[in-house]
Amino acid sequence: MTAMSSSGCSRYVQFSADEFRSRLPEALAIYVNAMHYPEGTAEQRAPMWLTHALREGWRCMAALDDNGVLLGIAYGYKGRAGQWWHEQVRHGLTRRSGTEEAERWLADYFELTEIHVRPENQGKQIGEDLLRRLLDGVPSANVLLSTPEGTSRAWKLYRRMGFVDVLRDYQFTGDPRPFAILGRSLPIEPR
Repeated sequence: MTAMSSSGCSRYVQFSADEFRSRLPEALAIYVNAMHYPEGTAEQRAPMWLTHALREGWRCMAALDDNGVLLGIAYGYKGRAGQWWHEQVRHGLTRRSGTEEAERWLADYFELTEIHVRPENQGKQIGEDLLRRLLDGVPSANVLLSTPEGTSRAWKLYRRMGFVDVLRDYQFTGDPRPFAILGRSLPIEPR
């Protein structure tokens, strides 16, 4: 746990699946606000987030203020064949770069599924701290994530942390927006 008065964050904690479930409404509110999603998105996402918490290798880090208010959250799990995201990325990567490149990235990876910080707390290193703490000790060879295309604080964070392009301008089934799949090898070097 680290005190960080300039960010408003007083501590980072690893949530158990039970703690995650109990704080789910608060976490989803951060997600909807940070991503500028419409009302009703949280109710649609809640079952998926709860299912993610049951997957192999799932882990979650949270940033809290002095009063225990959630400022940011990050979670992920071991990616596997048969999972929706894995199959979408495998299909896109195989079509664009070939089977060998898809296998190189997807054979052993941790999927960084969600990382979100309250907008009023962004730009204060909370996202980087969450990312580093979440990935510390992950035994996978790589970490992969998807993010909407376009300039954002998230993009700057991922680039600063050494993430490279794996697949760009990809459209997931059912979403018209272009996404980038970014990845990097693990472990992440200490600061």
